[in-house]
Amino acid sequence: MVQPSPAVTTLRDIYTVSRLNREAKSLLEGSFPPIWIEGEISNLSRPASGHVYFSLKDPQAQVRCAFFRQHQRLAGITLKDGLHVLLRARVSLYEGRGDFQVIVEYLEEAGEGALRRAFDALKQRLAKDGLFETAHKLPLPRLPRRIGIITSPSGAVLHDILTTLKRRFPAIAVLVFPVPVQGEGAAEKIAAAIRLAGERNDCDALILARGGGSLEDLWPFNEEIVARAIYACPVPIVSGVGHETDFTIADMSADARAPTPTAAAEMLSPDQHEWLTHFARVANRLTTAMRGRLRNHSQHLDWLGARLVHPRSRLALLQQRLTSLSQRLPLAQITRLRQARSQWQTMTAALLQHSPLPRLRAAALDNRHFYTRLAAAMKRRIERADARLQQVMQGLHALSPLATLERGFAIVQKSATGAIVTEAAAVQAGERVQARLAHGYLDCLVEKTRGQ
Repeated sequence: MVQPSPAVTTLRDIYTVSRLNREAKSLLEGSFPPIWIEGEISNLSRPASGHVYFSLKDPQAQVRCAFFRQHQRLAGITLKDGLHVLLRARVSLYEGRGDFQVIVEYLEEAGEGALRRAFDALKQRLAKDGLFETAHKLPLPRLPRRIGIITSPSGAVLHDILTTLKRRFPAIAVLVFPVPVQGEGAAEKIAAAIRLAGERNDCDALILARGGGSLEDLWPFNEEIVARAIYACPVPIVSGVGHETDFTIADMSADARAPTPTAAAEMLSPDQHEWLTHFARVANRLTTAMRGRLRNHSQHLDWLGARLVHPRSRLALLQQRLTSLSQRLPLAQITRLRQARSQWQTMTAALLQHSPLPRLRAAALDNRHFYTRLAAAMKRRIERADARLQQVMQGLHALSPLATLERGFAIVQKSATGAIVTEAAAVQAGERVQARLAHGYLDCLVEKTRGQ
């Protein structure tokens, strides 16, 4: 075997496998921006790490995909073999095995996306809870003294809002609540900033702002925690999220929606030129009104000066009027008393005509008459009843067996059974009987019986 000479070997650029894979990966990742790919999932695997690996295929080819755990939060669907999906991914190479693959950053079902479905579902649920009701929305201040801005401190949005406020009304103070406006945890921090602004309550209005982006980029403003924080905030909130065509849950929950962050600043800030013009008109009207008022007062003062008389004459006139009134007062009192006496007499006569005393006396006489008649009638009724009672008692006594006994008869009963004996054949000689008399009883022994 022929060995290459050392000189020839030193001229070669020999790659190791690691170097080759590393540079191939760098070349691939630098040559392809994030791309959207559509296909069908196959060979799905879920190792213990929480990452998901699968192949994405179409009728002619397939490519390996890695869907790392930190990107799975927005998926919202259950991955399975045969599922047709649309994903956004970066082209890459797995250096360890030299496998060509794509790194999935976002995934949704093909057709209507998962984010759009989640948006619609949350929108319906929050609307049912009343978060979008117009009656709950707060009015915006006409001239706010301080405006709070909830946005990213590093983006161009904050600069645009501040520039607009300075141009339109530089006297308005600004308080910035810095928050991240996209990515994991952004929604929680936005909601916390809204709650903080509500608790401080030192701003007359708030602007919730972010620049444009995809539905995924704007997703923190579609989270329920942000919508409920906006709903509970006691300070009016203007939402200026994205461009005019972007529409988020935060826009529907806010007290007002602006198509852009700049428009939100314009909505809350009055135009200083309009206000200065208005102030100038008001100042002119006040000056004209004051001049007219001063002119009227001057004319009135001149008129009062012309009518001014010496106090002595005024006092003499008042003294004369007082003397006249003091003379008229006794006469007026006497006349008033006479009128009152006459009125009292008239009312007394009318009262006597309607007095109930005559009717009460007549009623008392009728009462005594009726009482006498009632007593006599009751006495006669009792006497008749007593006579009837005596008659009935006499008839009853005549029919009573006791009356028969009084005439010497007796009632005979068997001593053993108490049965009444009505014929001699009912007893036998030697049998004991009892005879009831009008007064007492006789115990008898039958010696002999005889028939009639």
